[in-house]
Parts: sequence; C-alpha cells; structure tokens
Amino acid sequence: MADKKRVLITGGAGFLGSHLCDRFLAEGYHVIAMDNLITGDLKNIEHLFGNESFEFHHADVSKFVFVPGKLDYILHFASPASPIDYLKIPIQTLKVGSLGTHNLLGLARVKGARMLIASTSEVYGDPEIHPQVEEYFGNVNPVGPRGCYDEAKRFQEAITMAYHTHHGLETRIVRIFNTYGPRMRLNDGRVLPAFLSQALRGENLTVFGDGSQTRSFCYVDDLVEGIYRLLLSDYPLPVNIGNPDEITIKEFGEEIARLTGVEFKPDYRPLPTNDPMKRRPDISKAKEILGWEPKVNRAEGLRRTLEYFKENVPGVATGTVNNTPRTF
Repeated sequence: MADKKRVLITGGAGFLGSHLCDRFLAEGYHVIAMDNLITGDLKNIEHLFGNESFEFHHADVSKFVFVPGKLDYILHFASPASPIDYLKIPIQTLKVGSLGTHNLLGLARVKGARMLIASTSEVYGDPEIHPQVEEYFGNVNPVGPRGCYDEAKRFQEAITMAYHTHHGLETRIVRIFNTYGPRMRLNDGRVLPAFLSQALRGENLTVFGDGSQTRSFCYVDDLVEGIYRLLLSDYPLPVNIGNPDEITIKEFGEEIARLTGVEFKPDYRPLPTNDPMKRRPDISKAKEILGWEPKVNRAEGLRRTLEYFKENVPGVATGTVNNTPRTF
C-alpha cells in the first residue's frame, strides 16, 4: 500500500470518473474518489468499496478540499456535463469550474502532484472551423444559456495554464468530445441516452432542429485510454480526445432505431439556443504526441452500451415497456 502511487479523481462517482477509477485501480494505483453526488451516483463505484486500494470522500471541491498523505496525481472531473444539468444548476457549474479548480490547483501545488483537468469540446462553441483543432479559440456566447458550462471550462483552462506558467505546476488539459458507454445516466439529456431510452420504451425519438447537426461519438474505454496517456505524457497544452467519425443526429437516430429493432419515428423540437451545429475533433496531436486513436467503432460501442441500457431502463429488463411485451 505505502509504495503505491496515489491519485485523486474528483467527480469519481460520475460516468467518466467511475471508469477512470476502474482504470487506475487496474494499473495498480491507490485511488481516492471525491464527489458531492449532485450528478454522480454511488452505484457507479459500489463495486469498488471492498477494494483496499480505493476510498471515497463525499465532498464539494468548490468549497474546500483536504486529502491527507501524499498525492501523485489529481484528475479534476467534477462538473455537471450535460445541458439538462448545467441549465438547472448553472451557479454550481460555474463554481466547480472556477473555485473548485482553484482549490485543486492549490492542493496539487502543496502536494507536488501533477494535475489533469477535464475540459471539453464546448470551449469551441458553435465552431467556424471544422474539424476543430486545439489552436482554434472558439465561438462562444458567454451570456447565453450554455455559457455557464462553456465559460467555466474556458476559465478552468486559463487558470490551469496560469499555475503551470507562473508556479511551474505540472498540468495537463484534455478537451473531451462526445463520449458514451455504460453508466451514462438515462435521463441526463444527452442525445445517446435519450435516444436509447426512448427506443427501448417504444417512444418517438426527440430530434432537435432538423437533425442535420453533427456529433462525433467516442466510446468510454477509448477516452479513458487517451486520458491515461495524456496524464503520463510531457505535454502541457490542450489535447483533443474524441472519435472523428462524424454523423448527423438524424442518421444517428436511424442507427439507434435499427440497433433496437424499432421504427425510426422522430419527434422534431426547436433547436436549443447556441446548440453547436458541427462537432468533430481533429486528433492529429493525440496521434502524434500520445500515439492514441480510438479503437472501438460505433457499432461495437453501441452494442455494449445497449446491453447496459437494457438492464437499466425501467420495464426493459422484464421484457415489458408500457405493459407491451418486447423481444430482442
């Protein structure tokens, strides 16, 4: 135990955070997960509670952070990450990206730890450059409804880089593009859980706008691999991690319908304010610096994710949805 490297993962009970906990435990680390459970869920990490190399701290990093003993690495993944969350709790979203990041950078400085922050493709806003490269400064509305998330992440990058340049702190910045996989919340408002849940319930699929906007979906195992490589690299500037396989939302809905064996019936709704029309990462830097690129294609990733959703969408596991028998 004493000679194990120790890593703090904030947002450790969330979708990405819990998968990172699994990965670092598998790599032989002692993992400290921290979460205030505002959007995280203990069910995501309950399988780890018997592991002597794992501990959980119920805490809000926006207020105060204390971790006894040495720390080698900090991964800051605490933040609401879907529109349905950050539109509901915009101030907490801004605080965890600003005050929370400041607290953790201070902790990293005291502990002599390397810190990686989870930034996002949302720093590019509704992009005027496609695909998005790390040098693009973005097209973001700071006072729009999504500004609480976009600007929290942009500030997070700025203060992290300030600690790197001014204090010489070892820092890493990952810009995460759309990611999916087991442990996504069914009701988190993002397109993949929405489509899968609706299809499994026999409902029409909610499509915002005309469905021509694009997204690029990366399977969670691929993302975790990229994050792990970035943390252990020597590169301090932002790096895109995502899957460049781009698809329109309408095409994606058709794909989900085929996968679940239902007819594609879109329920068109108005496009949300400032919703990006295109999203695709340029991953040249990740390939060159990290030797990373995604391995899991969307068909395989969706198959794995569907198995998780079939077990968790109410009524599906028993073979009934709205009292209607279902077969797969």
